[in-house]
Amino acid sequence: PLFLSSAAHTAAQTLTGLALGTLVYDATDSPLLSALSMFGPSLAQVLGATVLLSGADRLSPRATLTGISATFALGTTVLAAPGLPLWSLFLVILVQGLVAALGGGVRWGLLHELLPDDRYLPGRSVFNMMSGLTQIAGYATGGALLTTLAPRPTLLLGAVLYLVAAAVTRLGLTPRPPRTEGRPTPAETWRTNRVLWSSRPRRLTYLGLWLPNGLVVGCESLFVSYEPGAAGTLFACAALGMLAGDLT
Repeated sequence: PLFLSSAAHTAAQTLTGLALGTLVYDATDSPLLSALSMFGPSLAQVLGATVLLSGADRLSPRATLTGISATFALGTTVLAAPGLPLWSLFLVILVQGLVAALGGGVRWGLLHELLPDDRYLPGRSVFNMMSGLTQIAGYATGGALLTTLAPRPTLLLGAVLYLVAAAVTRLGLTPRPPRTEGRPTPAETWRTNRVLWSSRPRRLTYLGLWLPNGLVVGCESLFVSYEPGAAGTLFACAALGMLAGDLT
């Protein structure tokens, strides 16, 4: 259930991201705003990780993952509403990014509980490959839908996929207690962040993770404005390259 719900959530993200970027670019003709609409949630996750991330250990995994997918389903439905002001659109994107800040910590913490220590890394790699496959499918499907339908119906389909992810999580996962007692607070988040940042090897590892990914996302953020009609193909090819790298 964790694998299937994660796949549905990732497919929904790729589908809705492409549709939203296209919708904003059609309305504004702005590569910057189009890029922010697609990857703005990632920026908001940075803010969320500085104040909310202690909740990843102090909230029920099943309830949290279900709530994240349900929140994305609701937010995506709002984004599909005709006549939504641009500032309202970016406000919804901000909320989605803040909520998503909890997702990775909860998901990988739960995976670590489900798998023995010697199987966690292979399991995590399988999830990476699943992400590549679902991104390929999501972007290819999104590109096809955008040429035959329009961005708003595609967004609604993404909202349905988010609901599927929420339902699989709620019905398929067994309830588990939080890994740590206590209330999630920004102070606790900052305390843990200070511990993590105090290690030079960890700081260098973070930079090694962030810089290449940041450059890749910088290129991908221009796909819609560079070639709107082929953006889905470009994103799918990038995901195919990621999958090939994971397999290698």
